[in-house]
Amino acid sequence: MVNVRSKSESKRKQILEAATVLFTEQGYSSTSMDLIAKNAGVSKQTVYSHFGNKDELFAASIKQKCDSYHMTEISVADASEPDEILFVLAKRFLAMLTSKEAIAIHKICAYESKSYPQLSELFYQEGPERIANEVAQLMANFHTKKQLNIPEPKFAALQFLNMAKGECWMRVEFNTKKQISEDEINLYLKSSIAMFIKGYSI
Repeated sequence: MVNVRSKSESKRKQILEAATVLFTEQGYSSTSMDLIAKNAGVSKQTVYSHFGNKDELFAASIKQKCDSYHMTEISVADASEPDEILFVLAKRFLAMLTSKEAIAIHKICAYESKSYPQLSELFYQEGPERIANEVAQLMANFHTKKQLNIPEPKFAALQFLNMAKGECWMRVEFNTKKQISEDEINLYLKSSIAMFIKGYSI
């Protein structure tokens, strides 16, 4: 029974990886379930047994990409200071946001929004909205532990995530000649986190 489940999970992973590559490189409209099945090395029936339709597969590929950056694995340990936790969170968030796949999916949603208006909604639900809700829970934990004074965790989460984007995200998004160095990113994030903590200090 365990082997059957393991085999099924392996096929699901193959399908998701193939779908993510195809959606990223070819866009939504040019990616068919047949092509995904072929690239994943499985039958079309197997693809449909794991994912009911292309929209569901598109949403799952976004979720998997977000999960791969372990955004949700940051916990508020007693020995951890908010600035340390927020720096790790900001770095992971920025790495995810500026990844090739994230940039491509963002552009796909914008480009194909008229023909496939559901794409933006799927992207928002599985990407930005889910991450914002998870970070809001982290903010609520800071408040409960009296590490910071955050009466509106969702507001704080949105403020923090948008602040973390900074110039780095804009330059990657627009593919400018000059990109921000790792040292510049770290300095910006540490300065922003200091300001954020000061604003929500007890």
